[in-house]
Amino acid sequence: MTKNGSQHLRLILNGKAAGRPEVRDAVAVVRNMGHDVSVRVTFESGDVARLVGEALRDHAEEPIDTLVSGGGDGTLHEVVDAVLRQLPDGRKPPFAFALLPLGTANDFAQGIGLEPADIGACLKFAARAKARPTDVGEVNGHVFVNMATGGFGTQVTAQADPNLKRILGGAAYLFTGLQRFSELAACEGRIEAEGFSWEGAFLALAIGNGRRAGGGIQLCPHAELDDGFLDLTVLPFPRSGKVIDLLSMLLENGAEGLNNVLIQKKLRNIVIETAEPVQFNLDGEGITGQSWEIGLRHHGIELRR
Repeated sequence: MTKNGSQHLRLILNGKAAGRPEVRDAVAVVRNMGHDVSVRVTFESGDVARLVGEALRDHAEEPIDTLVSGGGDGTLHEVVDAVLRQLPDGRKPPFAFALLPLGTANDFAQGIGLEPADIGACLKFAARAKARPTDVGEVNGHVFVNMATGGFGTQVTAQADPNLKRILGGAAYLFTGLQRFSELAACEGRIEAEGFSWEGAFLALAIGNGRRAGGGIQLCPHAELDDGFLDLTVLPFPRSGKVIDLLSMLLENGAEGLNNVLIQKKLRNIVIETAEPVQFNLDGEGITGQSWEIGLRHHGIELRR
């Protein structure tokens, strides 16, 4: 921050949102407040990593106060992941992060109090808000800021038609599940952590740094971004066979509507082994495997929130 209190914001903007007039208006407003906003737009795969490298080099010449991710929760994930990968092990990023929510669900953004309908206010927030220490989760070396989800619920999220998601919101996930009802099967797995062990069949699980995913569903309602813990939520596969009923309750009421069914724990390091390959979704990034080492970088970044 300069002596007069102005900030230098570097906005890495998802190319899909570059033409939105409210984004241009927001940048103009924040510049008129006296802040420096430099904008870089992504066009194709690999651009985020390249633009992050440029930001790190530019920071050495002229300090950048905040690296703003303009896009959905997945854009924030991609930017944070790229920064941490390009820094030496253990070194913290030289600037804070912020989010300009331009995605579909914006679960993480809303979880930290941003209002995606007011893009101008969100960019002002990025310039004014305090940078707070924030944890970052890791799954097999891949980071996540909000949440990692696995099991059938993850398949639903990954396979839901984008247009259906736009029209129906969170209900699209249930709709896709119903269309694929014949493919539903339990995921057999074992979960180990310090002082905790569980083995059995699950329908879905979530490891939350944030609280919401899947279009506003509170999967980890007690998660905190800076407490040094990840919140594990496991939805065991129902013996009754009432899978759709469980999914409906989860979508409508979140985890707190299924307190008597779910397994919920606060943990630091988790190892998960599954009998068959399972897909994990890390803030929108899908990875598949059978063996998962999940950890936490306590206060790994600073985030405007």
